[in-house]
Amino acid sequence: MLNTRTTSARSARGDAALWTVLAAATGYGFRDAGSASPTLDLVLPLAVLAVAVPWSRRRPGAAVALVNGLCVMGLADASTPGNAHVLSLAALSCLLGARVAEARRPLLVLAGCAAVDLATCAVLRAQPVWWFYALTVLPAALLLPWLAGRHWCGRRQLVREGWRLARGLEERQHLVAERARLTERAEIAADMHDSLGHALSLVALRAGALELSPDLTDRDRADLADLRGTIADAVEQVRETVAVLRDPPGRDTGAGLPVNDTVEELLSRAVASGVPVRWERRGASPPLSCPVERGMYRVVQEALTNATKHAPDCSISVRITHEPDRTRVSVVNAVPSAGGPAHTGAGPASGVGRGLIGLQERVTVLGGSLRTGSGSGGFHVTAVLPHRATTAARTGTPAPGPVTAPGRTAGIPGPASPTGTARRPDPGMAPAPDPGTAPDPGTAPDPIGAMDPDPIGAMAPDTAQGEVLPGSAERLASVRSDARRRSALAFVAPVVAAVFLVPSAVYLAWQLTTSVLPPSRYDELTIGRPRTELAPLLPARAYPYPPDHARSAPRPLGARCEFYRSGRDLLDEVDLYRLCWSGGTLLTKDTVPAGRP
Repeated sequence: MLNTRTTSARSARGDAALWTVLAAATGYGFRDAGSASPTLDLVLPLAVLAVAVPWSRRRPGAAVALVNGLCVMGLADASTPGNAHVLSLAALSCLLGARVAEARRPLLVLAGCAAVDLATCAVLRAQPVWWFYALTVLPAALLLPWLAGRHWCGRRQLVREGWRLARGLEERQHLVAERARLTERAEIAADMHDSLGHALSLVALRAGALELSPDLTDRDRADLADLRGTIADAVEQVRETVAVLRDPPGRDTGAGLPVNDTVEELLSRAVASGVPVRWERRGASPPLSCPVERGMYRVVQEALTNATKHAPDCSISVRITHEPDRTRVSVVNAVPSAGGPAHTGAGPASGVGRGLIGLQERVTVLGGSLRTGSGSGGFHVTAVLPHRATTAARTGTPAPGPVTAPGRTAGIPGPASPTGTARRPDPGMAPAPDPGTAPDPGTAPDPIGAMDPDPIGAMAPDTAQGEVLPGSAERLASVRSDARRRSALAFVAPVVAAVFLVPSAVYLAWQLTTSVLPPSRYDELTIGRPRTELAPLLPARAYPYPPDHARSAPRPLGARCEFYRSGRDLLDEVDLYRLCWSGGTLLTKDTVPAGRP
């Protein structure tokens, strides 16, 4: 509300300033006219301007038509068509171009005003000077300022569009940085869930097996029970942390996490930890791409983790079947008995299942399919993976963001490639260290620096390089092209108008100036003298546009009369000299007043 009031007050001040300037020009014109009527030539124009100036914001076309009416009053003046209202007409025509973006309606308004001016001249049977004024000065006051206003409007629109795009790019830059941050959170969540959660589940199972050893004392068994409970609590805390760090579903999380061993080693460790696992491999093992091999590893790892957590001590069957163009991985764990330990169901607990959701995302990205659910024999996890990923795997192109140093993105440091672009290590060449050994600081990948690509990055260029989205680029190009067209029109239209109007104006001025008979020479003309003697005193040609009352004035019988202008004023009516000749002899001479009798 405060902003609206401020804008209204600023508009009112601008209208008051414009009215003051136009009123000063009107007052100066009235003072210069001398014998003008105060009511018609001063009070009425000021009242019209007081209405037209505010209208120029809401109805600029009506404001131009209203001020053009003041110029029509000048055309009806018998002394001169010119008045100060043409300045007001030019100002409001400029505002019409600046405040109305389209061209059709303003052009109709301008054409209507010009038609009214010409019709007024025709109705009043105005003199050539009036016609010249209506054909040159008034159209120029209408058209040229309007073109200048349109050019100004186009430049303002271009600037506004540029600022809008700049704000959009800035917002997108912040969004991309936030996406990169969330991606790293998802990477950490997937790492904790897949690696740490699996390892803790196996440790808890191993502690439970040791608790049944007959060689332990009651105190040792109590300590192992507490240890197993602590590990179970730690697993739950890990899951809660994953729930906080986890990005919403729909993102390929963990695709770039390296795997350091094979499915066989994973199953061997599970068997060594006391997990009742039976597994078999069918078909010749084909060469698998690194993403597919990691995906198969994660399917088995996640299924084993869920089975040991939700159905401990139940048998688990793992089958890997290699077909000509795909590999099927099936993991089935038996359902625990009604009085069995742990949970009552073999599948994921209600409300959790985040590992399976991430697994679904991973398999989908690779172009495969995943099915989970209870069936005959227990809980089934079945994944079908192609031997070559059909969907483009994420190659580690950095998410766009504000670059603070070569190869670094603001807030997300990472290793720099030789070309200066932040890039994560190749998962196939930089395996993760064995959980039981200390990682080598020189070769372990940096989980924070390994950046996931922006999902929109394939469609949108990097904002740090100053590029824009395709739709925004097209909009900016359209606005820029429109501004260029308006600028060209603003410069070309006056040139075209000058080509047509200047020759006629020059010719009219030449006719008016070469038909002037100065008063001193008029006095030297003697009635009764032949034309041959008076020729040196006469101008080169007679005035070709005498008014009707001069043509219809009584003349001597059989005489031929010629008219000459008494002054060189082009925009003001001057008295005419009439010379009547009979047989080459000056018969009469008289003066025709400028105004109508």
